[in-house]
Amino acid sequence: MSFNSFYGRPAYDITAEVSIYLEESVRGKGLGNVCLQKAIDESKPRGIRNLLGFIFGHNEPSLKLFYKFKFEKWAHFPKVANMDGVERDLIILGLRIN
Repeated sequence: MSFNSFYGRPAYDITAEVSIYLEESVRGKGLGNVCLQKAIDESKPRGIRNLLGFIFGHNEPSLKLFYKFKFEKWAHFPKVANMDGVERDLIILGLRIN
């Protein structure tokens, strides 16, 4: 799990992209839940007020995970990525940290 700068300008320092990558052998065992909850818990003390998840549109498990934690769809970019010759959508999910 990692936090990444959303845009690189100081005005956007309150917003971070959260990325979670799990090895295939450990997927489906609840570790994504643990990681995403940890990211949410660590956000406010770090001055982060908005968390973003950049998720490919076909990645149903990741979309489901983020929606479970009350992330909402903030953007949809159709066919902006090419993976192995297949054009893929990018969905940006956001959560406001109060």
